[in-house]
Amino acid sequence: MPEFLFGTVGAPISTPAKPGGSVGAIRRLAELGLSALELGWVQAVRVTEATCAAIQTESRAQKIAISVHAPYFINLNASEEEWPKSRQRLMDAAHYGHLAGATDIIFHPGSYFGADPEIVLAVAIPRLTGCVDELRAAANPVTLRPETMGKSAMLGSLEDTLEMSRQIPGVLPCLDFAHLHARAGDGSVNSYGEFAHILQVYAQFLGDAALQNLHIHLSGIEYSLKGEKNHLPIRESDLQITALFKALREFNCGGRILCESPAMEEDALYMKEIYPA
Repeated sequence: MPEFLFGTVGAPISTPAKPGGSVGAIRRLAELGLSALELGWVQAVRVTEATCAAIQTESRAQKIAISVHAPYFINLNASEEEWPKSRQRLMDAAHYGHLAGATDIIFHPGSYFGADPEIVLAVAIPRLTGCVDELRAAANPVTLRPETMGKSAMLGSLEDTLEMSRQIPGVLPCLDFAHLHARAGDGSVNSYGEFAHILQVYAQFLGDAALQNLHIHLSGIEYSLKGEKNHLPIRESDLQITALFKALREFNCGGRILCESPAMEEDALYMKEIYPA
């Protein structure tokens, strides 16, 4: 039966000041009994090769799976003038992430700027294909994961991320179920039936085996008619996490579940505790 690794996006709140940083975060996660860390390089990629080597060494020693959240300022639908900067941010995250032992690079795919999704995907998919081609030419095997986004104005619906993944080998979604719940702004995507439907569609696009290699972000979420407002602790939100976990278990899913709630490691441990055996 496939299993999930549980962990946090960014260093646990209880990470001590020394050694601190990513190495300290890895050690703290191991102490807590968690087994995955998503490095939060969300403002910029400011890391040396030596630091990356230390992260990889510690993560292997502690058996902590590593991924990277790339800078927020990436937009596959950027103007021709702005795209090179967006591209470089993604490529830097992939390069240094690989050096740090990361297998997956998560990123926000951008904005529609009011255009139809089909038109935007026609721009985004060739650009993302070029990124993967360059990584493979450099013998970098990381998986690029566009994240499902919490506002309907943003590139990053479930269908967007699945279509990118279907067309580009080396690309898979990052499923943020809190974002999917908030995206429509009407309280939908919050029942066993809706979660099961997402997993059915995922398998239809990418194959049943892909369900065993999911990368999931999870937290509570506050939202309005316009979508996501901010993350909440799991037990302070309306997200039906037990229904989600039931669907994941019954569809034989596996991979990683990374907590983004303000109660980071507390909620990660709670999710690990309540996930069906």
